[in-house]
Amino acid sequence: VQGLGPRQQVTLRTSLRDETGELFQASAHYQAGDDGELDLARCPALPGGSFSGLEPMGLLWALQPQKPFWRLVKRDVQSPFLLQLEVFEGHGERPGRLLAQAQHERAFLRDGVRRVPVREGRIRATLFLPP
Repeated sequence: VQGLGPRQQVTLRTSLRDETGELFQASAHYQAGDDGELDLARCPALPGGSFSGLEPMGLLWALQPQKPFWRLVKRDVQSPFLLQLEVFEGHGERPGRLLAQAQHERAFLRDGVRRVPVREGRIRATLFLPP
């Protein structure tokens, strides 16, 4: 995140809907650097969100379902997940003013990967071959 104030406190939230439409979310509290930039590889998440510490991929692995006991499972690996990213002002139980938002496609297969179903006796699998 760029364009923040020096040492500005913000909350980042990620959201995605699985293939059945169930909502998963994670959030983390951060403080921008002296230059007003927030780089998740350099700035640790502060206590109070879904995780804390230096976890650049935390907003993905910490995604939790809104429906109890639901699991995030990708059934169709040929279609990407659409991840919503939001930056809110401040830290708190309720998000502050929305400062920025973006969407990110999280692909599972790169172009040219070939999918080969495997059926041998009782074995059922899929082999993915690179281009």
